[in-house]
Amino acid sequence: MQRRIPKFSGTVTLCYDGGMTDQAEPGKTVKKAWDMVEEAMQSIDNLSAEDVKAETKNDDVVLVDIRDFRELYNKGKIPGSVHAPRGMLEFWIDPESEYYRDVFTPEKRYVLYCAAGGRSALAAKTMKDMGYPDVGHLETGFAGWEQAGLEVEQTQEGSKWIPAPRD
Repeated sequence: MQRRIPKFSGTVTLCYDGGMTDQAEPGKTVKKAWDMVEEAMQSIDNLSAEDVKAETKNDDVVLVDIRDFRELYNKGKIPGSVHAPRGMLEFWIDPESEYYRDVFTPEKRYVLYCAAGGRSALAAKTMKDMGYPDVGHLETGFAGWEQAGLEVEQTQEGSKWIPAPRD
């Protein structure tokens, strides 16, 4: 499948609210990332580490690690989780995308996690916005999972990702 990106000829000024206009709006402030996280959390399931552990016993639940591959390599992952990098999530969950991954179907329940809960809240809301009705996230992130003393699967052995040596 080939995608065409529409061309635009003209001048565009990006506004702080994410929109585009030919005139910048004076006095607009940048929307704060953590405000967006709080907003996203109003429309998704916010789960504790213990809640997520209980959910992993259900075969219809897909646990999704959206962290960067370096985080995955260095810290490990929650056993049984699949990796879907945050930067590709929208493309991987869209059945019409050339990047679609068949682990994603709207009929399943998805529980996402990142390092501390911010990225996963935003990603979970995005999944809901794209038509996945049953989505939650680990509110405390992987750090909360570790702090709860829950099992971590090491991922360095056999990984195709090897960090470059440091001088």
